[in-house]
Amino acid sequence: MMRTIEILIVIIIITGAFITASFFAVLPWPRQVSPMNLRRLAFTTLQMLDTNHDLSKVAFETDNYTLWSGLQIALAASLPPNIIYNLTVYEVAGEATQLYTIIDSMSNAESVGTTSDASKYMVASSNVTFNVIPEKIGEHGDGGTLYILNCSDANSWWITGYTAHTLAKDLLKLLSPYFSETVMVQSTAELAEILDGNALQGETLQGATVINTFGEAVPIPSDYCTAPYSTGSYANYIHFLGERVRIYNWTWSSIVGYPFYYVSNTGYFTGSGDHNTWGIYGMKAVGAAGLTAFLQGVDDKTYSYDQTWLTESVGSVTLTQEILGYSNYYGVYPSPSQTSTRALKDSILGNYHLTVGFPIFDKKSGCYPGAIFQHVFSDETDTSGSLLALGLTRTPDIRLTALGILSYYQPRLYSAEYDAEGTSRIVALQLGLVGGV
Repeated sequence: MMRTIEILIVIIIITGAFITASFFAVLPWPRQVSPMNLRRLAFTTLQMLDTNHDLSKVAFETDNYTLWSGLQIALAASLPPNIIYNLTVYEVAGEATQLYTIIDSMSNAESVGTTSDASKYMVASSNVTFNVIPEKIGEHGDGGTLYILNCSDANSWWITGYTAHTLAKDLLKLLSPYFSETVMVQSTAELAEILDGNALQGETLQGATVINTFGEAVPIPSDYCTAPYSTGSYANYIHFLGERVRIYNWTWSSIVGYPFYYVSNTGYFTGSGDHNTWGIYGMKAVGAAGLTAFLQGVDDKTYSYDQTWLTESVGSVTLTQEILGYSNYYGVYPSPSQTSTRALKDSILGNYHLTVGFPIFDKKSGCYPGAIFQHVFSDETDTSGSLLALGLTRTPDIRLTALGILSYYQPRLYSAEYDAEGTSRIVALQLGLVGGV
């Protein structure tokens, strides 16, 4: 019985202490415990109002009563009922003494009080176009010429759904703004000219980038369709291409599949046996020996017919984090996940004095699904020829080729000024709190 009385006394004491402490305790207002971020609310509200460029339109037509009152209704509907606001439109005056001039304002209260915050948002006039001007590759060094193979007398392979000519046009649109000179090589005869060191339009031959749009096939001029270039199913011609790439310090780009697997000339290869296994006429199969011969030529090795297969199928692959960053910078967005059945083995690096100049896809199973390989002799520091190889399964995505080249050369983008007089205005939204706790 005594124990029970003691327990009741303890409970009465604790309860009394709790009631007394609660009576004298000063609790913070809910607004202090979890304050509203007025600056963030103001900015997100301005963004929402300009989703369809409506805010931009109203900011330049503040004298239009219908638009201005419509903005006031939209603003009131976007904010909580305990929020008061003041929205002001400023003219950006450029280099004038007074940088900003008030155009008009609206508010739902005489004052936003002592507890307030604001955000600003820049809008542009609808009749002004702001351009981004790219730096030209070649303005400050080598690499100023882009050659795109668009030979009318050659056939392609492994570019299902496209033709070399449609790919060439798309690459021209994507990449020509970034190069000092862009030349479409329209025939195998013109290809022979640049292989012999002759410019087609007065362009700079040294350090050029050459994009082969014909997939696993490569155009071959008629002058190179005979001995000694026809040795080893024309692998010797591919060896010659490798030598030209080294001598001229070209970056040769293979957009899909196994590089140099066929040679094509529809004017020269006209016999019944001049086709690949799938019936594409005007071409000869070189096989795996083509890529080996090319690397021999780049590395200044004597030509030797070798059909060693230099690729592996590695399945699903992903773009590197670095190239994803350049994807955002240049606004070129290929799928970050691809399928690679022709990934180059890393053994080519030591065998042919190659280094990875820029990886496009993450290395997988000891292979490079896509990368730019630079050739550098062991006793030198300068690059002497490069190969961009995308060992992916058809169909080709030329955005990967464009993004790989841009990420390799890294030309800068120069944006137009947004504070020119009469073309830009700033909308400032100040918010305050009213009402209860």
